Amino acid sequence: MERAIRNFLSQESAGGILLMVAVALAMILANSPLADLYQGFLSTGVQLRVGELDINKPLLLWINDGLMALFFLLIGLEVKRELLEGALSSVAKASLPTFAAIGGMVFPALFYLTFNYSNPETQVGWAIPAATDIAFALGIMALLGNRVPVALKVFLLALAIIDDLGVIVIIALFYSTDLSMTSLIIAAVSIVLMVALNRKGVTSITPYALVGFMLWVAVLKSGVHATLAGVIIAFCIPLRAKDGTSPSGHLEHQLHPWSTFLILPVFAFANAGLSLTNMTLESFAEPITLGIMMGLILGKPIGVLLFSYVAVKLKLAELPPGIGWKHIMPVAVMCGIGFTMSVFISSLAFEHSPAEYGDYARLGILTGSLFAALIGYFWLAKVLPNSGGSHETN
Repeated sequence: MERAIRNFLSQESAGGILLMVAVALAMILANSPLADLYQGFLSTGVQLRVGELDINKPLLLWINDGLMALFFLLIGLEVKRELLEGALSSVAKASLPTFAAIGGMVFPALFYLTFNYSNPETQVGWAIPAATDIAFALGIMALLGNRVPVALKVFLLALAIIDDLGVIVIIALFYSTDLSMTSLIIAAVSIVLMVALNRKGVTSITPYALVGFMLWVAVLKSGVHATLAGVIIAFCIPLRAKDGTSPSGHLEHQLHPWSTFLILPVFAFANAGLSLTNMTLESFAEPITLGIMMGLILGKPIGVLLFSYVAVKLKLAELPPGIGWKHIMPVAVMCGIGFTMSVFISSLAFEHSPAEYGDYARLGILTGSLFAALIGYFWLAKVLPNSGGSHETN
């Protein structure tokens, strides 16, 4: 039994499977006699108070503002590594996934706005279908094992990382309100301190963690979303020490299992509990639901493919060796799996809107992501050889 558990945890698909279990459990509880208990648990007040500093939020917001800050810390570490040493470290490597990611963000937003152009209250959700869920997408791809070319995995990973970077910028620019100058000044001082630690060659994670916590509190109180603190901390931690070790790489390695097996499943459990009590077939025709579904199912693949194709034809980018358009097309569909990041953005977009807006958004996200996962998986399984090995280009 213990060996079976270790084998499961070592599989790339384990994170995606746990996310699906968390979503299913949340849906079951939200539509069972335990629904009030589930909602009451997420509404439980949790307070942290030290002198005049008072952080008092329901458990749901501690998860979305606190735990997800650690997830964004991991995303920041991955982005920094890929930019400096990995799949995004040169123009040649970064060109195709960059163009693909831009198309994959622009077109879903356009699809969403097409269905919501007449309602200013729902237009704010335009960024919801623009996000790709790294864990889910790579987890679905990993189910195909060694049949998937390494270059194709790298393409999807690089695309998703650039997508996440775009989402970070979107959150900073469009989902920050009621800014507090005092908190922003404290945040700026915290950033300067961490940059100084980096310049002095400090490689211990502890000082960055202490100043980083001060930054998180300041950003939380500033009106800018607290998860952005995680990204800033990540970019301040040194990638390489003088002895050749990697402080950020070590932290990334430590955070990864916590993110995969705790943070993201807990986030999914807390946010995916959509009550179907008031949902009907007409709910799928609501502009929010329809905009998100069409953005994920159609907007994502159209944007990824169109921008990739144009970039290759204009010789601004080139396909990875051994990878053809027959491989890129199903991966473009998989990019429509937007669950974690899409749900996160919807919680920001409709935080002060009527409750049904958030419900319609989650319905669109869950439905669109499910279709993208199924279509992408079976399409990719069809075009790949039955076992690992050579992969011809079409």
